[in-house]
Amino acid sequence: MLYLAVMLKIVEKSKIQSEINLILARQSFKLDSPQEETVKGIIRDVSQRGNQALVEYTQKFDLKDFSAEDLEISSKEVEKAYKKVDKTFRAALTKAIQNITAYHQKQKPDEWFETLPLDVVLGQRVLPLEKVGIYVPGGKAAYPSSVLMSAIPAKVAGVKEIIMVSPPPIKPQVLVAASEVGVSAIYQVGGAQAVAALAFGTETVPKVDKIVGPGNIYVTLAKKAVFGLVDIDSLAGPSNVLIIADQDAEPEFLAADLLSQVEHDPDSFAILITSSPKVVEETKNEIEKQINKLSRKKIIEKAEILIFLVENMKKAIEISNQIAPEHLELQIGSPQRILEQIKNAGAVFLGPYSPVPVGDYLAGPNHILPTGGTARFASPLSVYDFVKAQSIVGYTKPALKNIWKEIKLLAEIEGLDAHARAIDVRFS
Repeated sequence: MLYLAVMLKIVEKSKIQSEINLILARQSFKLDSPQEETVKGIIRDVSQRGNQALVEYTQKFDLKDFSAEDLEISSKEVEKAYKKVDKTFRAALTKAIQNITAYHQKQKPDEWFETLPLDVVLGQRVLPLEKVGIYVPGGKAAYPSSVLMSAIPAKVAGVKEIIMVSPPPIKPQVLVAASEVGVSAIYQVGGAQAVAALAFGTETVPKVDKIVGPGNIYVTLAKKAVFGLVDIDSLAGPSNVLIIADQDAEPEFLAADLLSQVEHDPDSFAILITSSPKVVEETKNEIEKQINKLSRKKIIEKAEILIFLVENMKKAIEISNQIAPEHLELQIGSPQRILEQIKNAGAVFLGPYSPVPVGDYLAGPNHILPTGGTARFASPLSVYDFVKAQSIVGYTKPALKNIWKEIKLLAEIEGLDAHARAIDVRFS
């Protein structure tokens, strides 16, 4: 295993499986996180003291000069935000909203009903959730794209109230994005305390049915703690990308894409898998050249970039499926030819001109993706996350009479004589 820089590692073939095991272990969400007790204390405090606790935690972590009156963003503050953003931002935002909305409208699930012999009616109703909370990371950074990706599928699903929380001060671009997608109310509160406020409700912040959106470890642990009281989308881990590249891949593109993913967070990681020694060497050189031009170099140097040199494409696909990356780029000729073999990935990007940022901002698919290897069983955030289904059963007397003995028998076998009697009394 050769270390070329603090953040760059080329892994020998004999060590690849060991490295994969380390990645899988690191990705697993630890139940014994040292922050867990702190988070539980914050949640308990907010559930008992409401706004007062929110104000104190906000003063401690975000803004010293903060009061309960500052919690909710007024319409006047949103109007001021519009005056602080330029036309180019508004135009880009409009295009993103159009593309994301169009994509998610294709996900709307259908209700169905059918009438069987003897007038048996079976069916499924699909209902939107009444009220959801979206968490938007903030503070020093601005993430209007997180507003779009959380709120638009909820809106398409038919959710009536979308409540947004974000650490203060909330940037003008984020406020404008929230207004443009029809967020119902915006509250300046972040961290575990924001999640607790959405889960329990306070004098100002309403209680919701579901909480979605990415956040730091405190937000993630808080979502884990309140799950059951409310629903959540997922437990988000560090962002990651895996790139499968052939001998014709452009090293400059590969380096740029690897670096772009690890600028998120020191815990983020990026992996390049290729069978070309030339691509390995040239990508390494490009990384060392490009990193010095980046404003978030200090963060990137704490993250990890791994390069696996493998025998063939089959081995690259096998490793990718094992890691189940959040983002998977296929920088190979005719990437569609191996798409069927990709079993585990949150989002797949086809070819050299489909880098991850295309999906992050404008393509349309959701960028809130399964992390931590959960792409083995989880999906991107979607309209399906904001609806619930009801089963419909309607039997007539002749229809029930046709099967009542079988129902009674099965109930008796399970020792549930009251169940059996509920059928029996209708015919005995």
